[in-house]
Order: sequence, then C-alpha cells, then structure tokens
Amino acid sequence: MSNKYKIAVIPGDGTGPEVIREGLKVIDAVSKKYKFNIKYDRYDYGGQRYIDTGKILSDREAEDLKKYDAIYLGGIGHPDVKPGILEKGILLKLRFDLDQYINLRPVKLYENIKTPIKNAGPEDVDFTVIRENTGGLYTGIGEFKNKGTKDEVAVQSMVYSRRQVERCVRFAFEYIKNMHKANPWKGLTAEEKEKGYIGKLTLCGKTNVLTYAYDLWERVFNKVARDYRSIITNYIHVDAICIYMVENPKIFDGIVTGNMFGDIITDLAAVIQGGMGVAPSGNLNPEGVSMFEPVHGTAPDFAGKGVINPVAAILTAQMMLNHLGEINAAADIEKSVKNTIKRMKSMQVGEMGYTTSEVGDLITEDIS
Repeated sequence: MSNKYKIAVIPGDGTGPEVIREGLKVIDAVSKKYKFNIKYDRYDYGGQRYIDTGKILSDREAEDLKKYDAIYLGGIGHPDVKPGILEKGILLKLRFDLDQYINLRPVKLYENIKTPIKNAGPEDVDFTVIRENTGGLYTGIGEFKNKGTKDEVAVQSMVYSRRQVERCVRFAFEYIKNMHKANPWKGLTAEEKEKGYIGKLTLCGKTNVLTYAYDLWERVFNKVARDYRSIITNYIHVDAICIYMVENPKIFDGIVTGNMFGDIITDLAAVIQGGMGVAPSGNLNPEGVSMFEPVHGTAPDFAGKGVINPVAAILTAQMMLNHLGEINAAADIEKSVKNTIKRMKSMQVGEMGYTTSEVGDLITEDIS
C-alpha cells in the first residue's frame, strides 16, 4: 500500500460521531508525525437517515465503498428503529457484500483497568479471537411453518461451506504465526519452546451437539494445522471456553470459531478486559476493503453528553492503521493509550475523570 489512504468514515448513530471524532483526531496526529496522508469521505448511513428517508444501504452504496482502503465506523443502531432493520440492512450487508469474512478481536487488559477477574493483571488477559464473519446462523437461512398457530415451528440453519471454514482457519494460523515471529507466546512452557513452538491456536466449537457444522470445522482445523507445525493446537467446547475465560484466561493465545459462538465469547472477552469502552474490532477482507468499529454500539442514552469512553474507538483506529501497514504509527497510538489510561479514574461511562474530548486530547498530546 502507498503512504496515501482513502478512508470512508461512517460516524453512525448515538455516541458514534463523538468517539469517531476522537479517533480521527488521533489519526491526524500520527499521520502528521509519521508523514502519511489520509483523505476522509463521510457517509451518513445509519438510523437517522433511515428515519428521515426510509433508506438503509443500497447495493450501489455498498459497492462504492470498495474503492476505499478501509472503513471507519462508529456504530449503527437507533432506539426509534425496530431491531434487526439496521443490523441486517447495514451492518450485515456490509460484511456480506464486502466479503469481510474475518472478525478480529484483540483482547488485552491494560494497566490501571479493573477486571471482574480477581487478582488478574495484563499478563493474564492477552489473546485474540478470530471469528468467522459471513456464514453460520447469520446468513438468515430458515423458515416458519404454521406461523401464528399453536403448531408453529421456527427453523434457523447454521450453514457453512468448506471454503468458508478453511479460509477463516488458515487466516487464524497465519495471524498467530505472524504475531509470534519475533516474540513467541509467553504462555509456552520451556519444553514447548525447545520443541520450536511459537504460539497456540484453540478451536472453539460444540462437536458433541452440532455434529455436522463443527465436525466440518474440526476436520478442516486439523488438516490446516499440518501446515503450521510451530503452532500448538487444541479444541475446547464453547461452554468450557466461557468457563476458562473467567477462571484462567492466560491459557489462551488465539481462539478461532464460527459466527454465533464468536459473537457471544467476544462480549465475554470484552468484560474481562475491562468493558466495552476499551474493546476494538475489525471486520476484515484480507483481499479487499476492511471495516473497523468499536464493539460498544451506539449507547444512545449518553449521546451528546461528553461522557462516553473513546478508547475503544481510538484502539480501533490503531487496528486500522496497523492493517494498512502503518505499523509504527499504530504502535505509537497503543503506547499513548496505555499512558492515558494510567491517568484515568475508570473506563466506565461518566467516571473517567475526563470528558470524551479530553481523553482524545490526552492521547493526541502524548503522541505529539
């Protein structure tokens, strides 16, 4: 990629414009410091546009977004719009139409952030969830039978092709390999290091009940693993994953899983890393345009009050720059976020000790 990037900015609804504003402030600071250029185009896709015009997201609008190097999204959701309309019509449409088949969720606990896990510190919570993002139950394949009667049956199908599973699993192995090329995973034993292992990848599934879909996942996972002999592999049921995330999260390095389970365990992961206010994410198409969004949603009750935590949106910007190849700039953002978090009273809404814009200013000043 060049040192000039075109970014589609979708501030979205609720507190989305506020946190995106702080993210752009930080991006502008590092782009100036590291001498690369960013051109932003803003789009009003979201709940308010739907209320005003009845428009969601057209095929042409989705297609137009393919010309960008990345998409930076604040969040989509409006209390006056029926649940499902915006989620399916904008968020899922973008993921599916742009084939963003990976949802990447780094899970890190930073110093001075409270976690509900007793006695846990940054060395205990540091792993990544790689979630398949375009298949499974989210494709909407299903039907009602005898709807509205006492004999009604609702069917929702979990559908995966081998291609979908394999490209996700292979991405996960590549991600772990590249992440640990220079620095092997800290959770390795001395014996594992001597054997040449550099990291660990866990498959999260439910093979004892979902005996078709996750049988496919497990077979593909084991086959692809043969190409990555330096990575330790294991399998854990999704319910056990939830237990271990709370009891002993340090056993995890990377977790790869399907769409529904990934959606659930990443919310749990956000809680153990200190809350939604510090949880970034990326919806990736490694061969196309990717979209980056904080996971906390729009939080409409807090919109316009200057109390929302922008750290997740700023770390999301850091992920976006890292994806674009601006490695040093991304590292600088994370360093400045860590320094700023040490000065904050809390990560909770209204309890930060600073306003939304003041947190952005502190991070920007630390970068400068």
